[in-house]
Amino acid sequence: MTAPAAPARAERGWGKLVFALLAFVVVPTIPQFRALLPVEHTMALFVPALAACFVVGWWAGGRLWMAAVFVAAAVYLALQPAQLPSVFANLQRGWSLLVAGAFGLVCLFGVRRPLFPRALVALGIAIVLAVVMSGLGPVKGPAVEHAVSVELARRNAETMNTLNTFIGQYPDDWNTLVRKVPRLDSLPAETQKQLGLMATAGAGLYPSLLLLESLMALALAWATYHRLGRARLGPPLAPLKEFRFNDQLVWGLIVGLTIVFLPTLSTFAMVGRNLLVFFGALYAIRGLGVLAFFLAPGVLGVAAAVGFVMLWAPYLNVVAVLGFLSLALAAFGLGLGDTWADWRSRARPTPS
Repeated sequence: MTAPAAPARAERGWGKLVFALLAFVVVPTIPQFRALLPVEHTMALFVPALAACFVVGWWAGGRLWMAAVFVAAAVYLALQPAQLPSVFANLQRGWSLLVAGAFGLVCLFGVRRPLFPRALVALGIAIVLAVVMSGLGPVKGPAVEHAVSVELARRNAETMNTLNTFIGQYPDDWNTLVRKVPRLDSLPAETQKQLGLMATAGAGLYPSLLLLESLMALALAWATYHRLGRARLGPPLAPLKEFRFNDQLVWGLIVGLTIVFLPTLSTFAMVGRNLLVFFGALYAIRGLGVLAFFLAPGVLGVAAAVGFVMLWAPYLNVVAVLGFLSLALAAFGLGLGDTWADWRSRARPTPS
């Protein structure tokens, strides 16, 4: 065992972390996100990653009993039978363990690196291992995509069954609502159409969406560990306004654009689209960091909360969706421009 590390400087503040954890758990269970995101029950990603952090922390001089507790929790989740046994459930379980194991190894041998490079390396290792295992195992690439499509279709059918059952059980209440809001009469058909479109997009973009979910799980596990563990694994998780990464990652966007728009590379179009989604999301987060740097503290959080509430209103949800899309595009532009302009290195404007 290595020499014990100095006690971790305690991370302050549970409020934002608890809110982020709740969002990470609740948002993927919303019907539209269930139809899009590969992992619905995100604790399957978070708990193994947290267990890996505690194992590395124990190796660095942390508490053995805490590592044992979280490893036991991860094993318990991994051994839980799926509600509906399927190829997808096994793939999800295997991926979560691959990511957690790769992240633990990277943390053991990259003690001076911040979280983001470690997480990218861990995801890269997990991808390589997953591709190798897919090539050697019974479930090949097309079978994986089919398993994802079947799972998303199952979730959509479950959602529509719940909606139709509610309408059938309370016909008088539903008819009263429809008379007050005639637009609700087309709600079942519109919901089914929307969920179908989301599932089609999710089946084609599941690699990039899975990587983004895994990246979020690693970040939350890192932040949670450093509030509970004794031995520090690395630098603290920086606030959003300081988020940046190596500018060479812009090549991920360039390669994705090249693949998507060159007809000769149409065979790899799915790879190109997933590169654009993954690296586009990273640059959008970087752009949100730029906005957070210049805006007053808490403004982005309040705006996101208001927009999320508006999503549930019959008429305001369209405004909320357009607002989120506009924010995402603006953030992407700011994040990509930050590669060359480095907005945050400029003097913060002062009021006159």
